Amino acid sequence: MGFIMPILFVIGFVLIISIRQVEQYERGVKFQFGRFTRMVEPGWRIILPVIQSMMKVDMRVKAVDVPFQEAITRDNVSAKINAVIYYKVQDAPKAVLEVENFGFAVSQLAQTTMRNVAGELELDELLANRDQAAKKIKEIVDAATDPWGISVDSVKLKDVILPDDMQRVIAKQAEAERERRAVIIKSEGEVEAATNLAQAAALLHAQPGSLHLRTLNTLNDLSSDQSNTVIFAVPLEVLRAMENIGQR
Repeated sequence: MGFIMPILFVIGFVLIISIRQVEQYERGVKFQFGRFTRMVEPGWRIILPVIQSMMKVDMRVKAVDVPFQEAITRDNVSAKINAVIYYKVQDAPKAVLEVENFGFAVSQLAQTTMRNVAGELELDELLANRDQAAKKIKEIVDAATDPWGISVDSVKLKDVILPDDMQRVIAKQAEAERERRAVIIKSEGEVEAATNLAQAAALLHAQPGSLHLRTLNTLNDLSSDQSNTVIFAVPLEVLRAMENIGQR
């Protein structure tokens, strides 16, 4: 009995140090004598020391901030672009066996792809269609990482920073566009006002006495304010009537 207790103690100690806990959001990649055997599901698992080993892989969605990259657009404009990429591990054994440090690999691939996609677009296209550029980056990175067991959920372009001189050029262009629109709107208003005045003049000319009534109405409006000085203009109809009287 004296030698049984140390053996039981050793066996218990080995069992205790062999227990590994895999969280619900993790998967384990199990090796035996250095060879992959199977994927381990969440829960308590026994991994025999020396003989077996296990790597845990986080299966949750990860957000990676892609640092600013110097890119040259198709129209030879230098710009700094950064983005955020959301991805998750779909196949834990592939993520461990097919690529070393899959997180770093995804980040490097996203940086290269972002520069390439920006080089295929002109500056105006890049600024106006960020979603389309991000979608193209996502498709390329997703296809490249599929053999690694990685799935890219989405890519979002965060900032596009231009050189100071280019920012001034764009600001001047926007100001000129606003002035052009203002001139067009003003000229359209003047054309519409002239058309309405022409129609009003035609109506007044067609009806005898209309101009006289309009004059009286205007004088009535002016007389409401005592500070106004009114010079009364004799209607043309009255002058013509007086001429006819004089000729008689």
